[in-house]
Amino acid sequence: MKIFDKYILKSFLQPFLATFFVVLFVLVMQALWLAFDEIAGKGIDLFFILKFLWYLALILTPTALPIGILLSSIMALGNLAENYEFAAIKSAGISLKRVILPLVILTVLLSALNFVFLNNIYPWATLKQKNLYLNMKKKKPALALVPGIFNTDIPNFSIKFDEKYGEEENLLKNVQIADLSAGKGKVKVITAEKGEITSDEGSKYMTLTLNNGNYYEDHIKSSFSPADRAKMPASRATFKKYIINIDISSFNDSEKLNDTLVKEHHGMLTIKQLDSFSKKEKTTFDEKVSLNANYFYESFEGKNLYKISDTVKRDSLNPTILENFNLVNKSIVINDALQSIKRIISRNDNQMRGFKEQRKLLNLYDFELSYRIAFSLACLVLFFIGAPLGSIIRKGGFGLPMIMAITIFVIYFFISQLGRNLAEESAISTLFGSWLSTLILLPFGILLTRRAAKGMGIFNIDNVFESVKKVFEKFKKPIK
Repeated sequence: MKIFDKYILKSFLQPFLATFFVVLFVLVMQALWLAFDEIAGKGIDLFFILKFLWYLALILTPTALPIGILLSSIMALGNLAENYEFAAIKSAGISLKRVILPLVILTVLLSALNFVFLNNIYPWATLKQKNLYLNMKKKKPALALVPGIFNTDIPNFSIKFDEKYGEEENLLKNVQIADLSAGKGKVKVITAEKGEITSDEGSKYMTLTLNNGNYYEDHIKSSFSPADRAKMPASRATFKKYIINIDISSFNDSEKLNDTLVKEHHGMLTIKQLDSFSKKEKTTFDEKVSLNANYFYESFEGKNLYKISDTVKRDSLNPTILENFNLVNKSIVINDALQSIKRIISRNDNQMRGFKEQRKLLNLYDFELSYRIAFSLACLVLFFIGAPLGSIIRKGGFGLPMIMAITIFVIYFFISQLGRNLAEESAISTLFGSWLSTLILLPFGILLTRRAAKGMGIFNIDNVFESVKKVFEKFKKPIK
């Protein structure tokens, strides 16, 4: 390798290694900050915290890599231009294309490495991190109870309350509890004005003390006939103080932190698995849609439109169905048919909502499949924006390049998310949505590279003023 190439690579690699780890650290800390409220104060060992951070770092590495390349390319080429090294290189007859050739080769290798990382390490790290995060959230479920919704993390209980307050946030207001431990078909509901959660360190029980409330329990079993259900009594009571001991031993087991609860999230699969899963789910989805369409068609063909009750008697055997009944029975038949139509339409609406959610899920898998390939090329695309931009602005250092790199990557990320959302809603194809950011920014990079190779700026302000001047001269009237 020539000394010149070594120098160019050294000028790039020094800021790249620094910026890559700085960006990765910032991204990991941001992700940790977002998850901090969910896992703080749960007595989790430092070992599991470090594992969580390690998985986060592996997940965010493919994102930090293109940002590092973008920033270091602006800094490296900017330093060369700022120190007039570019002027010396050009005076020696060396073009910009020859200057960035070793950097292009290096960036291609980094893009290939990013693809291998996205296809192998990223899915494994996502599997580990998401499951560890879910298990850490459940470590002490009392701390994870959220006001205003039914909290179902605690087995056999569904707990809702309006407000959590107190120094330790263990006091609850307007509590509603559904006890599901009695089995299917039985209902046990407890309401109270106030509640207090207490749990000793290391204890396998969480005590919930309720004040000023009501207790209701239905003794009906699912195996009872309708007549027997009507005879079964229900228990009702009013209390000033009611204590519930809830077994939380399974949540305090450190071994549970390694349990795998989710396996088929789209971020946990390789490209080959995504393709196989997508084809399988599409086949199932098409079969369900076809069955629903056939049912809807047959229903409105008259096969399932209505069933005439035995109490409604026919007057004749006229082929026209309604003509077989008197006026009263006609009204009954029409009302039954209308109710049947309403049920069919309601069923179809519910099916359509379910199909829409399934279609969104399939779109995410298809998008992820193409996006893995598109995002691996982000290193190359952003390099062809950063390198010529650095030579044009002729500014090295860390300040301005950092601002420009963040701005450009935010634009890239925003376009990617826009493509993802549109593809998820089936507004555009998943293939187009995954490549949208690349298709938009790549021409911009080519334009910058051409202007930098010709020694031109991003735009010539004199040309802009000259064009505006010509426009005004066209409308200017001659003075007589």
